[in-house]
Amino acid sequence: MSANLITRRTFAGGALAFALAQRRAWAQGFAGLGISGEGFAPVVPGRQLVFPADHGPHPDFRIEWWYVTANLTDANGAAFGAQWTLFRQAMTAGAQQEGWADQQIWMGHAAVTRADTHRFSETFARGGVGQAGAQASPFDAWIDAWQMRGREGMSSDALSPLDVNAAGSDFAYALHLEADHALVLQGDAGYSVKSAQGQASYYYSQPYFKARGHITIDDRPVEVTGLAWMDREWSSQPLASDQTGWDWLSLHVDGGEKLMLFRLRETSGHHFISGKWFSPDGKERRLESSAIAMTPKAFTDIAGRRIPTSWDIAIPPLSLTISCTPVNPKCWMGTRFPYWEGPIRFSGSHNGVGYLEMTGY
Repeated sequence: MSANLITRRTFAGGALAFALAQRRAWAQGFAGLGISGEGFAPVVPGRQLVFPADHGPHPDFRIEWWYVTANLTDANGAAFGAQWTLFRQAMTAGAQQEGWADQQIWMGHAAVTRADTHRFSETFARGGVGQAGAQASPFDAWIDAWQMRGREGMSSDALSPLDVNAAGSDFAYALHLEADHALVLQGDAGYSVKSAQGQASYYYSQPYFKARGHITIDDRPVEVTGLAWMDREWSSQPLASDQTGWDWLSLHVDGGEKLMLFRLRETSGHHFISGKWFSPDGKERRLESSAIAMTPKAFTDIAGRRIPTSWDIAIPPLSLTISCTPVNPKCWMGTRFPYWEGPIRFSGSHNGVGYLEMTGY
């Protein structure tokens, strides 16, 4: 995955100073995900995820996010994408402070995509003053006027129903999300390993959302429906220091199956690959790295970079061989920590839609 309100100038200056100090970590994104998490809470195997508590923030950990992507169509079948992301980063470890002394920094990203356009916005906030935050129950995550909020009667086990909204200078969206399946735990019961050295995060998803609402581009609202995917992840050092970025896919298969894949790139040229397959009834299958082949097939030149925007995916144990192509290859998020993210289609042994995120290019 628009710096506004009272803290705009003071925060932007502080964020820039921090970013300059952390320049070597920019490729790994917000917070320099491969920097040592010493002093923060560790991610360890065997911790049971508990809801609704884990829907809320984890300030003892250095970094976390609430992440929604939606594959949508209008009444004429035109494809749209929407992204909503809230990041929290702790600047320093230790007991949480109050008010302006609070060490939490929040960042929000929102985007909409159509075949002929990609619009995005970014906003920052300090913690402790009410401008941004999250709470477990009743569930709410917000930054400025952007919000992901549970509706009355929300199921904690499904994180449903939700309302999600955001707006930039030239776009806006408001979506209603509902799921009739429980949340799924990524990795080993929510413990998601990210490197051979053992870096890891706690990670769960709601891949079964059905979405409806509207997207407005250039003051022209369009009613949309489709599928959405929510990711929740927190850690203190989710990447190894030699990992330069990732290629991440969330896929909605036409038959109702869901597939999550990621490839973490290392300076050695090797890659750490992981994935998980979920059946329509929520049953899961972990995929070993050796069973997954992720191959870039076509590239897009954008923002002075060469980005692999089309991919071939092969997973023999699932008899899956697919080609993924972007709805719009120009889905560059030109934010303070830039990356590519946008909706895709795939076809082959299985057909469907999904989202692709790539960082570190």
